[in-house]
Amino acid sequence: MSDEYLIVGLGNPGEQYKATRHNVGFEAVDLLAARLGCLINDKKFGGLLGRSDYNGKKLILLKPMQYMNNSGQVVATAAGFYKIPLQQLMIISDDMAFEPGRIRIRAQGSAGGHNGLADVVEKLGTEQFARCRIGIGQSDRADSRDYVLDKFTAQQRQLVDSACRKAVDAVCVWLDEGINAAMNGFNAVDEQPPDRPGR
Repeated sequence: MSDEYLIVGLGNPGEQYKATRHNVGFEAVDLLAARLGCLINDKKFGGLLGRSDYNGKKLILLKPMQYMNNSGQVVATAAGFYKIPLQQLMIISDDMAFEPGRIRIRAQGSAGGHNGLADVVEKLGTEQFARCRIGIGQSDRADSRDYVLDKFTAQQRQLVDSACRKAVDAVCVWLDEGINAAMNGFNAVDEQPPDRPGR
């Protein structure tokens, strides 16, 4: 089995989408890269890629540079090239089902209406991969596309920044102890996540 792990943040490329609700996957993987002291700037597979080591594991951090709805081929190409087992793939994305500040770890499952995740599922041909969903709150607009492409309120921004830090902590728990430990540590609403080194 490969000792490499692929961690993907979903978002939209371009300055106009920076700090929008749909881009929290990018933000979380950037935060992980900063914690690990690596850069995600190698142009490969239609995305930006970074490499790092974490507790004896080799990490590949990836940000697809296609638009959200077309993220899947970038993920599938990278996973195939590096021969990443599905249990060593983690996708980080936004989710309107949860309020800002909350995260949810899952070992597998449907895309839940998220177009980026849906494309990853389609291109991989399976739902059997881990994902970390970061809450952005429910849209009260008729067209949710405007909502996800808008920026957070100041209050939401604080909550989402905290959630991105929790997401990075959860990914570290997943790497160290497995998906069940990450779910048990971070999915309960009122449960405090375990402290991680360098938090």
